Amino acid sequence: MRPIAAAAALLAAGAAAAEDKPESLNLGVFTFMSGGPAAYGMPGRQGAEVMIDMINAEGGVAGVPVSATYVDEAQGAEGVISEYRRLSEDPAYGFMIAALSSGNCLALAPIADQLNMPTIGWNCDTHQLYLGNDYQFFYRPNGNTIAEFMAYALYFLDKNPDVSRVAIINPDYSFGHDAAEIVKATLKAVKPEVEIVAELFPKLGSSTFQTEISRLSAARPDVIFSNMWGGDLENFIRQAAPRGLFRTSVGVFALGESALQSVDVPEGSIVGVLGDGYWMSPDAQEIGLAAPFAEAYRAKFDADPVFPSVKMANAFLVMKAAYEKAIADNNVEWPSKEQLAAAMEGMSTTTMTGEMTFREDNDGVVDQLVGTVAKVDGKLVMTDMARYDGETMLPPLGEDPIAWIGSLTPEFLAAMPKPGSYE
Repeated sequence: MRPIAAAAALLAAGAAAAEDKPESLNLGVFTFMSGGPAAYGMPGRQGAEVMIDMINAEGGVAGVPVSATYVDEAQGAEGVISEYRRLSEDPAYGFMIAALSSGNCLALAPIADQLNMPTIGWNCDTHQLYLGNDYQFFYRPNGNTIAEFMAYALYFLDKNPDVSRVAIINPDYSFGHDAAEIVKATLKAVKPEVEIVAELFPKLGSSTFQTEISRLSAARPDVIFSNMWGGDLENFIRQAAPRGLFRTSVGVFALGESALQSVDVPEGSIVGVLGDGYWMSPDAQEIGLAAPFAEAYRAKFDADPVFPSVKMANAFLVMKAAYEKAIADNNVEWPSKEQLAAAMEGMSTTTMTGEMTFREDNDGVVDQLVGTVAKVDGKLVMTDMARYDGETMLPPLGEDPIAWIGSLTPEFLAAMPKPGSYE
C-alpha cells in the first residue's frame, strides 16, 4: 500500500505543480483592426499597447515582462478560431484576451476549455455566453447585455418621463436582436403603455442608412434606441443629423461614448460605456489609475481613451490580478494554467473604473454607467450621469433573463438611481 500511496501523492503533486517561470508572458489579443468595426476595435488594441507599456514599466507580472500578438477579428470566425488554436497550442503563450465579437466569444469559449487556455473575453457582451454552459477557462469581466440595455431603458424613461413612442435600430445579428428584446421587455415591465413604432435591423457594415432614416422620420418616435457600433454608428449619425432626425427624436446610442471624438454626436443624446468604463467618472478619479493611463494613451495616440480602450485596460488588470492571486494561493513562483483558471473563480478585484467580481458562472458583475452628451470646454463628454448597481441589474443565476425582466414592476424603476445622481 505504501508504494501505491506514494505514487498517488506524486501524481497529485504533479497535477498541481507550477510551471517554470517564463522569460516573457506572451498573450494573444483579439480585436477588430480593419473594416468598419476597427473604429471600435482599434481603441481596444491601443488600450492594450498602453497597458503593456505601463505593466512592464512597473516590473511586469510577478517580475515577468508582457508581450502580445494581435489577431484581427475581421478575418471572420474560421480564421479567428484557427489563430486562437495556433497560439494556444504554442507553449510560449500563457493567456488569451479574446475577443471583441460576441459571436467569436461564443465560438472560442468551449475551445478554451478543450485546450486548457485561461481566457478573458474583454468585450463580447452577449448574455447568451453562459446560458446553460459551464466553462472552466473562459471568464468575462465586464457584464452582459441584460444589465447594459436595461440600464439604458431605465435611464431614458427617467430622463423622458412622457415618452410614448420608441423606435429601435440595431445591427442584424445576435447582439442587435438581443438588445431589442431586452429593451422591449424592460419597457413592457416598467412602462407598458410605451409603443414600439419601428424596429429596424440593417446589415452590419452597411455604408448607407438613408432608407432606415426615412422610416424613422416617418414613425415620429420620441426616442430612438440603437446599439450600432464602430463605423456603422458613425455613419448613421453623420447621415441622420443633416436630415433633422435628432431634432424631433432623442438618440440613445448604447456605444456612443466611443464615437464622441470622431463624430458630432448631438448634444442631449444618451450614451454610455457598456459597464462602468468611463475614465473620467468619479470612481475612476478616486481609484487613481485612469488618469495616468489616459495621459500615457494621449501621449502615444494623440487622443483621449474611449470605453473600448478602458475595457481592454480593465481586462489586463483582471489578468494581472489573476496571476498574483494564483501565485499567492498556490505558494509558487509561476502558476500552471489550471491554477490560474481556478484563481479567477469568484475573484474580486479593483479595476481602473470600479469593482469587478466574477459570479459562479464566470460572468463579471460591474456597475452600469449612462449619461447625456454635452459639450464642456469644447469637448463632447458624458454629463447628468447615473451609476446602476451591477448586481441589481442581473437576474439570479439559473433564471431565464427575459422572464426575469418581465417580473419587474414600475417600482423597480422608481428605486433606481436618477440621472444626475452620479457626478
